[in-house]
Amino acid sequence: MAKHHSPGFLALVEEAKKRVKEISAAELKHKLDNGEKFHLVDVRESEEWVAGHLPRAQHFCRGIIERDIETAIPDPNAEIILYCGGGFRSALSADNLQKMGYKRVLSLVGGWRGWTEAGLPTEKT
Repeated sequence: MAKHHSPGFLALVEEAKKRVKEISAAELKHKLDNGEKFHLVDVRESEEWVAGHLPRAQHFCRGIIERDIETAIPDPNAEIILYCGGGFRSALSADNLQKMGYKRVLSLVGGWRGWTEAGLPTEKT
């Protein structure tokens, strides 16, 4: 079921996406399959995380990621890939992390929805 987002929110996301690099589900799957070193962060709400998430992901909901990221991932050069339900909240979070000094932040195009629609693996905690 597609969500309808407000024009102001969509404008904010589009502005953030001008500054944020994105990664496709296929590219992310390749990185996971090859055991590459990066942090995969789910920025969805807790109830979304519990219902299922990507393999190797850690959870920092959008409301706390900026508060907690420096303790969890102190290296500003660490590669961080963020995802949410559809790629909007993760773009906003990625933009903020870049403003905080993180240099290698990516947002998953299509988010959880795109990943699961492609039939890629998920897990539950």
